Amino acid sequence: MWPLVAALLLGSACCGSAQLTFNATRFVEVTICNKTVVLPCIVNNVESKNIKDMYVKWKFKGKDIFTFDGNKQKSNASSNFTSANITPSELLNGIASLKMEKSDAKFGNYTCEVTELSREGETIVELKYRIVSWFSPKENILIVIFPILAILLSWGQFGILTLKYKSNRTNEKTILLIVAGLLLTIVIIVGAILLIPGEYSIKNASGLGLIVIPTVILILLQYCVFMTAFGMSSFAIAILIIQVLGYILAVVGLSLCISECAPMQGPLLISGLGIIALAELLGLVYMKFVAANQKTIQPPRKAVEEPLNAFKESKGMMNDE
Repeated sequence: MWPLVAALLLGSACCGSAQLTFNATRFVEVTICNKTVVLPCIVNNVESKNIKDMYVKWKFKGKDIFTFDGNKQKSNASSNFTSANITPSELLNGIASLKMEKSDAKFGNYTCEVTELSREGETIVELKYRIVSWFSPKENILIVIFPILAILLSWGQFGILTLKYKSNRTNEKTILLIVAGLLLTIVIIVGAILLIPGEYSIKNASGLGLIVIPTVILILLQYCVFMTAFGMSSFAIAILIIQVLGYILAVVGLSLCISECAPMQGPLLISGLGIIALAELLGLVYMKFVAANQKTIQPPRKAVEEPLNAFKESKGMMNDE
């Protein structure tokens, strides 16, 4: 009796454990940024030195989706998981992880079964989907607030222009400024609506583009307001240069953010938009300061001379009669 027990124990010690053990992973998360998916399957006690002794089977919801037969050196993937594969050379190191394209991956429980001669074992891995926001909540708020603030400040400049600088030369330009301002306001609002917090999508990217790119109109509007009111001064030119630099930063940040599903250059984009809003604030303060030091703006000389000449001509005709 005792010799038999001793022989069994000795055989067990020589052959190793009858069951394969795994470094278990409960679940794997995939996001919109993933292009491929890796489901880990790591065996802790592989003893074989020959790949022909290994057999791997992956299942999804009880159905075989991938098999590898080491004896035949052959892999087979089902029609729904055509990109599924493992790295056979890593099997002897205990790695039977399944790799596949994200388009083939389905969410749920996957079972990895590994057989080494007479030993076998299995582990279950769940594939989950995790939502990753394109921008953080704070970044989303700042991206929307800065352009809207810049538009409000631009309307403030327009208000000073119409109230303080009343002359015939402002009539035609006023209409153009109103139309451009309204168009820009509508576009920014539409962009803000499309830029809904959430994952990267074409809709979100379109909304961001509608917010950033049309802000160039603010530069043109501020230039027209300065020229209509009091012409270009060194301070006005400096404000416009600051605004142009802000726009360049915003556009560069936009191009970098759109190319990434998890943008790292959000602060650059936000900084550009913030500088644009700052330039509009400086322009408003400057216009208010200049307007406060001017009692009124006289109409152009031609606008005064033409009625005066007409009055003189009519008076001359009356004297002739």
